[in-house]
This record gives sequence, structure tokens and C-alpha cells, in this order.
Amino acid sequence: MSTGTPLTLPPELRARLRTLRLRPRLASGASGIGQHASRSRGAGLEFAQYRAYEPGDELRQIDWKLYARSDRFFVRESERESPITVWLLLDATASASQADRAVPQRTRLDHMRGLAACLVELALQQGDRFGLLAINGDGLQLVPAGNGARQRDRVHLQLHALQASGGWPAADRLRPLWERVRPGDLLLAIGDGFDEAGIVLLEHLASARREVMLLQVLTADER
Repeated sequence: MSTGTPLTLPPELRARLRTLRLRPRLASGASGIGQHASRSRGAGLEFAQYRAYEPGDELRQIDWKLYARSDRFFVRESERESPITVWLLLDATASASQADRAVPQRTRLDHMRGLAACLVELALQQGDRFGLLAINGDGLQLVPAGNGARQRDRVHLQLHALQASGGWPAADRLRPLWERVRPGDLLLAIGDGFDEAGIVLLEHLASARREVMLLQVLTADER
């Protein structure tokens, strides 16, 4: 995968990705059927618990075998399997242009693009929504969250065009990030993790009920 051609994943890598899953710890979506257990209860796929019958409950939810044993009505509750929104946050400041002596023809940003493309593929195969946030000296570049193959193409095009430059922008230039990334969303930050302002941003997002994971991409010398 190089900066000179559009992003593509080798067939053998794509096949390996089919065996992997993104499993957020705090998933709480309730907008459809997906790969993630939601905290919301109701008629779903994964049994969660019994509770006493209440007026308005559907009769098909009553466990009649349990009624035969207890002479009381109980309803089976399940956890809904719901898609989430996955955001990829790339630190494309100047340090992302650093080459790796282990693979001299590739920069940190090249490796970050490849990792981001793999994560997009995982989100796509799980039916999740996904979007891209890229930060460099020009501020914030955004691909709003969506789903499907066309959304993957949009993210790939932005990744392909992304250039490493400048330093971490002022906080007010990142305000659109807070407007897009909602509580309960999964944010996967990809970068070297050395910028203090970037770490502070991730801490603030995590404390505001966004699930945050930092994927640190280091050169051979840094490792």
C-alpha cells in the first residue's frame, strides 16, 4: 500500500480480517442489528435475564415453561445486538512524515493509512458506521460517519490525499470533532502518541463517555 496509488488491501490480508472483530467495551447503540451487545434491553438475540411480566409486554416474550413450574409470568429479556459508530482519528502532524529505517520507503503516515484501511474494513464487515478525523497543521479534516462500500471509498480517498504537516492545532479548531463524536461512539486514535495536547484531547473525550483507544505507531528507533 503506497502513497502513489489508491488504498487497496491485499486479498490475503482481507481474508485474515474476516476472522477479527471490533468489540468495544462500552457499546450502547440501539439503532439496529449489528455485532455489538447493547446495554438496552428488549427482544433481541442474546439472553440477558428474566423479569416479572408487566401489562403491555408481548405474550411471545413470556417463558411458558417457567410459568408451568412457578405459576407466575416471567418475560425473557435479551441484549440487543446493535451497530456502533467507529471514528478513526489520525495524527497527521509533521512527525507522521518520519521514515522508518526498518522499511525506508514508508513513512509513519503510510503505516497509519494501512492500519486505518484495515479498521475501516472491520467496521464495514460488521455493519457499523464509520468516519474519519485527521489532524495536522491545517486543522481538522473530516469525513462524516456513514456505512457501506461507498463510505469506505470516501474514507480511502481522504486517506490517500492526507499529508503530514505542521503541529497540533489550537483547541478551538477541533470543535467540530466534539459535534460529531457522540457519547457511546468508539474512537480509535492512530499516531505516535507523543503530542501532549493530543493525549489531553483523548483524555477529555474518554471522560465525556466516548470510548477511546490509542493505537501507537512507532518507528524501529522509537521502539
